[in-house]
Amino acid sequence: MKRNLLFMIVATFVLFGCKPTQPKGNFSNIEHPEWVKDAVIYEVNIRQYTPEGTFAAFEQHLDRLQETGVDILWLMPIHPIGEEGRKGTLGSYYSIKDYYDVNPEFGTIEDFRHLLEAAHQRGFKVILDWVANHTSRDAKWTVEHNEWYYKDSLGNLAIQYDWTDIARLNYENQDLREEMIAAMKYWIELGVDGFRCDVAAEVPTDFWNDAVARLKEINPDIFMLAEAESAELQYDAFNAYYTWDQMHNWYALAEGKIDADSIANFYVSYQDRSGMPSNTIPMNFTTNHDQNSWYGTCTEMYGPAVRQFAVLSFVVPGMPLIYSGQEAGLDKRLEFFEKDLIDWEADRNNMAEFYRELIAMRDRHACLWAQPWGGVMVILPSDRPEEIFVFEREAEGDLCLAMFNFSDQTVTFNVDNHVVTRDSEFTLPPHGYHIIFSIGEYFGDCDECDEAIEVETEVEVEEETETEVETETTEK
Repeated sequence: MKRNLLFMIVATFVLFGCKPTQPKGNFSNIEHPEWVKDAVIYEVNIRQYTPEGTFAAFEQHLDRLQETGVDILWLMPIHPIGEEGRKGTLGSYYSIKDYYDVNPEFGTIEDFRHLLEAAHQRGFKVILDWVANHTSRDAKWTVEHNEWYYKDSLGNLAIQYDWTDIARLNYENQDLREEMIAAMKYWIELGVDGFRCDVAAEVPTDFWNDAVARLKEINPDIFMLAEAESAELQYDAFNAYYTWDQMHNWYALAEGKIDADSIANFYVSYQDRSGMPSNTIPMNFTTNHDQNSWYGTCTEMYGPAVRQFAVLSFVVPGMPLIYSGQEAGLDKRLEFFEKDLIDWEADRNNMAEFYRELIAMRDRHACLWAQPWGGVMVILPSDRPEEIFVFEREAEGDLCLAMFNFSDQTVTFNVDNHVVTRDSEFTLPPHGYHIIFSIGEYFGDCDECDEAIEVETEVEVEEETETEVETETTEK
């Protein structure tokens, strides 16, 4: 469906101006910490990160990650892994045996404290992966508090889906709720800055609301990320959520199953379909531990458009995620239950520098920040809607024009009604992208765009010079 509107404001991921303000209409009661506004999340897979697979070994990468520019370190589960029903040799990180301890595979609690302190000294925030829905089948609670679990028809601990190494917790039990919150408080008191909550929608929303309220009594600035795309979780508990729907649409777009016009319509209709509060934060990702291990590498999922979708994840409203190894061009499916080391020397496409530049670009431009600080996405029509996706965002006087060619052909197209440049005709190569900022800065691969910016900058300088001459003449 071609659009002839002047523009379309995407209410889905609504962002506001320079300061957090309560948006009109559908909004949550969450107040985001100030440090969230330009933050980039980095998911840490301790097991696969180094040959040692320990907290201490990962700590040696903190300086590099600081130079890369990431802000939030999300550690995949660090707790001891159950042995009963264990999958593979090392087991699933998400089969938790003891919420108060650390996996001896990674080190000791003192090693973790040292890592946490070292990360904080460098300005990182650290959040833990929290698995509240289930434990391992041999967790301490299965013996001490067997009544806290669902049972199957034979009275045995119930599993869920094909997760045969877990036992599902029953939140109808108030004592369970209290103990789970106590465990979470332990880590917040230790200095952790929040949680990424596994399968959050499988746990009752009222538990999360209560838990977060009580955790904020210890630290009002915790950050909570839901592995879910459920509006009700975002009103009183979570700052951010998984954009599963967006990811699947990106996969389809990369495969050619849908076109640029379809992705524009996806954004336009999202809030009506999802009911998401307009001031909650979408976490934008091209991959994560699940997608990489079970579905495919970025190269498999996006083909020649890997960089294009990475850029898209940084410029659409929300908070971008980088998974361990993406910044080194990770091009293999990491084993989930076995040791499978990331190859940090395999960065053939210089992805490390690419991500450094991408993060620096977002840091500099308020229009690209998360809500409620960043700019509203305003989708603009072009004369090639099947191939070209264009939008503007503005905040604090900072304006950008983002253009993406989602085809495998070079496309010349026209975009009217934008205010960033004086030009209306652009050319993008296959899978190309170009971001133009009102200050004359640009990011991407559009020679004509760059030339247009240079011409405009020269004109502006000439106009300023003429104005100065006129002022001097008037004064004399």
